[in-house]
Formats: sequence, structure tokens, C-alpha cells
Amino acid sequence: MGETASPTNHHANKMNAHPVSSPRRRSASTRAAKLITALVAISSFGANAATTSTTLDDFSDPKRNNHGVERMIINDKEAGSQSHATQTCADGVMTIKGELVPGRGVPAFISVPLILSTDGKPQDLSAYQGVRVRVKPVKGILSVQVSSTEIDNFDYHTSPPLTGKRGEFQELRLPFKDMKRAWSEQKPLNLKSITSINLVSFGMAKDSFAYEVDEIGFY
Repeated sequence: MGETASPTNHHANKMNAHPVSSPRRRSASTRAAKLITALVAISSFGANAATTSTTLDDFSDPKRNNHGVERMIINDKEAGSQSHATQTCADGVMTIKGELVPGRGVPAFISVPLILSTDGKPQDLSAYQGVRVRVKPVKGILSVQVSSTEIDNFDYHTSPPLTGKRGEFQELRLPFKDMKRAWSEQKPLNLKSITSINLVSFGMAKDSFAYEVDEIGFY
């Protein structure tokens, strides 16, 4: 899924500039990815002319991101698994903790979608090179997924698993060009059709996971 992103230097201040059940015969991975998007219910209107702001969420509001959209957690129960998680937000930091519990032959996942507009319209991110995130990995696998209205089978562009020292905040820069689709033919990501940035924890084995996010946006 591309090269692993590496951490960049971080200053003391905050960063400046701020997934419906599918037929049994479909693959488990397709069902899981479709669920994330179907529950988010993002519409497919034309992209807004103006680019979205540099900061998507600085977690200063305990319930809503910087675009005024309420945060949520999407689990995998409709895909046949039993994963669960909790979300808390305090002092400008979002904390996600949970357990991945895959069903038989079905992947486990928890997704935290951060939607780019209150009306569900896709946004133009062509002015940016990628996603920047200040994150503290604690346990488990975490990736960043970019949802686009141009992907019709829900196999969205996803970053390699985030890496870095566990238990410490670090700023990561994840280039759009390094994000890949998991099982479909690779195609360029149309940055004028982006609906959400998703934080996705996943796995095929039962395991706990945890991470904290201080800020997420674009560069």
C-alpha cells in the first residue's frame, strides 16, 4: 500500500494553519468497506469550488470537527464481526480505545470518519499534497483512508499503517500519491471528489487497539 510514512519534527505549539449488509457471496473485505460508507450516508453532489480549510479537526470541540460535523464511530457488526470502541475528547485530544473481534472469515474494523462538510458535498483537496496528523499510536494497526465519490465499490485509497514510537505524539505526513486501493485496480485519487478522512483500525485476529489524535488536516 505504498511506502510507510515517517514522522516529521513537531514544535511545542499545535500545528499551524490551523463505512448495509451486502449479499453473502460478496467478499468480506467488500462488505466491510461498503458498511463504512453506507452508514456515513455521504451524498454524491458536485465538488465545491473552494478548497477546504487546512485543519479538519483540532478536537477543541468535544463532539464536532472543525467543519461542524459530529464525530461518530462505525463498527463492523453488520459485516459479521463484533468489534467495539469508545471515543472521548478532552483538552484538544481525541482518544479511541476498543477491541477488534472478527467474525469467522471476516475482517474486523473500527472506523472514525471525519466528514468534510455538513451538507455531505465532496470537497476539493487538489491544493494539498496529503494528510497531516499528529497522533500517538498506543496499540494495534491504524491507517488513514480517503473517501471519494469516484470510487463506486468502496475500496477507497488508504495509507500504509501508521508507524512511529508507541506512546508518544508525532506529526506524520501521508502523501495522497502513496495511498492505494486494497483489492481493486489502482487508479489515481481524484482530489476534487473527497467526502471524508477516516481513521481505520483493522485486523483479522482478536486484539485490542488504542490511539490518540491531537490534530488532523492537510498540507
